[in-house]
Amino acid sequence: MANIGTFTADKDGFTGTLRTLTLNVKVKLVPNDKGDNEKAPDFRLQAASHDIGAAWKKTSEAGREYISVTLDDPSFPATVYA
Repeated sequence: MANIGTFTADKDGFTGTLRTLTLNVKVKLVPNDKGDNEKAPDFRLQAASHDIGAAWKKTSEAGREYISVTLDDPSFPATVYA
């Protein structure tokens, strides 16, 4: 599986870089106020203060925690699930 990003935890979520053949951008995973909506994303994915996706905390069948990310930008031919 390809690795398109690296992130580091910080006090406000995560910061990192997304890199593909056509993309090299600094991004942040910013905590999202979910309110009463259980299905709302746990994080908003931002680049240059613009929302470009969302992320959800999940747990694998083996019990490992991970973050599932959806990237959606007008420059992409389709939504990217990572």
